[in-house]
Amino acid sequence: MISRVVFASLMAVAMAGTFAGTAMAQGQGGRNRPAQQPPAQPQTGPDGLQKREERFPQNVTWTATAINGKPVSGASRPSLQLDGNFRLRGFGGCNTYSATAYPLREQKLAVGPVALTKRACDKATMDAEKLFLTALRQTDSWTYDQGALVLKTDRGVTLRFERTL
Repeated sequence: MISRVVFASLMAVAMAGTFAGTAMAQGQGGRNRPAQQPPAQPQTGPDGLQKREERFPQNVTWTATAINGKPVSGASRPSLQLDGNFRLRGFGGCNTYSATAYPLREQKLAVGPVALTKRACDKATMDAEKLFLTALRQTDSWTYDQGALVLKTDRGVTLRFERTL
């Protein structure tokens, strides 16, 4: 009998310590608090200077000036605009398109599947549009270069845009 009483007492003390520790960890009211995260370290470039995190431009229309270094000209130049709901919309050269695009940290960009209209154009225009939309879908990073928006794929294809008023 005494061993049962001693055992029960020890269990009560152990449980009380566990509950007290849990209550202290949870804070007031028994609510769980998120664990404290260490402050983010500022990113630095190769020169040791702190890099400023750029934000992808939203609600601005951009018109293509070059695809993989080849100039794009004429009235049917591709364009793009990312709205505040992360919806990428634009003109591909023949058809209008839409896709979901998420700007990520370190100037990365994730572009989802592209939906487009089914208008038919001449073969050269359709081929140029296919090249543009394929590169757009494969885009994984972006940057500014002398006021131009440059999208890059992991295969080295670049799309260069100028801001449209």
